[in-house]
Amino acid sequence: MIDAALLDDVKEEVIAHGLDQSVAAHLRNRWPEVHFTFCQDDDIVAAQPISSYETFNLYLVVGGEGCISFTSVPEQATGVVIAELFDWEG
Repeated sequence: MIDAALLDDVKEEVIAHGLDQSVAAHLRNRWPEVHFTFCQDDDIVAAQPISSYETFNLYLVVGGEGCISFTSVPEQATGVVIAELFDWEG
């Protein structure tokens, strides 16, 4: 289960650490029971973020039966995807 307090803590850690490939490993060290993934937001199709910020979105995932899928239900979630937003105009 991923609760609102954990998502707030993840947001703060991402902001403090910065957005790069190492952020997922950093978060796994802090919360080893949660699966973390880092990617670009435009790599995600057909899912809505659970939280949106200026430079990244957070998505929830659930794993089961060997497959991982996106979910909007925090009680089912087993992991968080940190998806970096890219400013194509900047």
